[in-house]
Amino acid sequence: MRNVSVFNNVTLDGVMQAPAGKNEDTRGGFERGGWALPYDDAVKGQVAGEGMAKGGDLLFGRRTWQHMFKAWHGRTDNPFTEVLDGSRKYVASRTLKEPLEWENSTLLSGDAADAVAQLKQTPGNDLTILGSGELIRALMRRDLVDQFILLIHPLVLGSGRRLFADDGTFATFRLARSVPTTTGVVIATYERLA
Repeated sequence: MRNVSVFNNVTLDGVMQAPAGKNEDTRGGFERGGWALPYDDAVKGQVAGEGMAKGGDLLFGRRTWQHMFKAWHGRTDNPFTEVLDGSRKYVASRTLKEPLEWENSTLLSGDAADAVAQLKQTPGNDLTILGSGELIRALMRRDLVDQFILLIHPLVLGSGRRLFADDGTFATFRLARSVPTTTGVVIATYERLA
């Protein structure tokens, strides 16, 4: 069975919205985009690189997949584009239609949690979710997330879309790894307890 891991930047108050760019995600009038960039350092880059070097497949919600395609596809100025372009990408969407523009992308139509539950049962690589907060919450409600790798930033934004909603989802995890960066970010890996 495949595992599902979430790899995301979050603030101390749980905001995950628009970590990389001012206009990345302005839903709800959010004006604090780009909050993670000042905390980048070699440690964050190394941990991200380790994750990418392991391979695996990627799992996205529509909005994040479209943003990632626009931001990364075909670039030659970084080590990540080749991995992202070459990785199998599963996209949960009720509005996109195949064929999808980004190579190695497969549409998961219908109910996202049903589609991911079925995908987990198939042979193949583990799945990593980048961004995709709505998808994460849908999967959490169905107990389909096995691991969180959270890059916890030492700031409070006071507003924005949070990783965990107030929807009554209960889950327990154990801390499997913790890596501090030089900028105060703690990269915490939490594994699901049975």
